[in-house]
Amino acid sequence: MSGPRLVLVGPMGVGKSTVGRLLAERLDVGYRDTDDDIVATEGREISEIFVDEGEEHFRALEKAAVATALAEHRGVLALGGGAVLDADTRALLAPHPVVYLSMDVEEAVRRTGLNVARPLLAVNPRKQWRELMEARRHLYEEVATAVVTTDGRTPEEVTQAALDALELKKA
Repeated sequence: MSGPRLVLVGPMGVGKSTVGRLLAERLDVGYRDTDDDIVATEGREISEIFVDEGEEHFRALEKAAVATALAEHRGVLALGGGAVLDADTRALLAPHPVVYLSMDVEEAVRRTGLNVARPLLAVNPRKQWRELMEARRHLYEEVATAVVTTDGRTPEEVTQAALDALELKKA
């Protein structure tokens, strides 16, 4: 099989990293996060990239990181919350099994709070999260093979729901 075994998409704070690691463990494959790739390549945090060079520059880095990871990685891959904004990235996701991890606004605010490390939520997290989701929800749904709700579920329960949704078994 070429490309990742499974790709996770969804908003910031939904648990892509936590669930991704659990999925990788259950499937006995590697885990990779494109946000981590960008931080490693750039040598600085994503919030710093946003402040220093702006969102457009970050999105270009993100697009390149996603394309590289989709070509190289064979395990579980988690994408940053805004990766689906790019049409080329959405096209690259088409042949891959993609799980959209979803949550409602109250759960999102509880999980992300006023976290300044999340530059797009720095001012009014509840309002900004709603606006981000209005702009992105249809894109997550467009690329998704399956949608798994995370509200009120433990990471282990979300992991099992993702495996069940895609009927995945250990390679």
